[in-house]
Amino acid sequence: MQVEGRVCGLLLAGGQSRRMGGGDKCLQKLGGKSLLARVIKCARPQVDHIILNANGDVGRFDSYGLKVVKDVVDGFAGPLAGILTGLEWVRENQPECHWVASFACDAPFVPGDLVSRLSEAIVEKKGTLVCASSNGQDQPVFGLWPVALAEDLRCALVKEGIRKVDTWTGRYHLVRANWSTDPIDPFLNVNRPSDLIEAEKVLRAAT
Repeated sequence: MQVEGRVCGLLLAGGQSRRMGGGDKCLQKLGGKSLLARVIKCARPQVDHIILNANGDVGRFDSYGLKVVKDVVDGFAGPLAGILTGLEWVRENQPECHWVASFACDAPFVPGDLVSRLSEAIVEKKGTLVCASSNGQDQPVFGLWPVALAEDLRCALVKEGIRKVDTWTGRYHLVRANWSTDPIDPFLNVNRPSDLIEAEKVLRAAT
């Protein structure tokens, strides 16, 4: 079974990429294509709408043809700020969407069944929130978030100063959808130049 209501995809690229040396790590190339292009290609068929959360000059993403939304909370407050941004944007602009599916833009091997399996897990396990998991480790930025929790998240971020995803999700019935890491971890993320080299090896082995 799937969740009720449409799903908006939220591509998270609002971080400062310090470990990559600054700039937009989602624009780093892997196999001749940017990480962002790879995530878009995977995410688009899985959702009804798609937006990109990124800060700074939005013009640098013009060629991707996406709606770009900046953090609604100042100070680079982390992925929760991006998720809040997506929830509030959807509530105001796509009210037929009841859910936001988040994708990190530094994970080029995202599974093509991410949203469907997250949706099945939250329905079958009667969860409030759901995130992906692999190799026994939660992947909290790959999740399905009810738009109805927008006000709760804003309060947690702005009034309580909460920044860690698991601190906030720990307040709710969080369930998980698990993925195998054989032959690769589908949530392998590119944080450092060395990770990009590793991703190139994975890509070559898969082709």
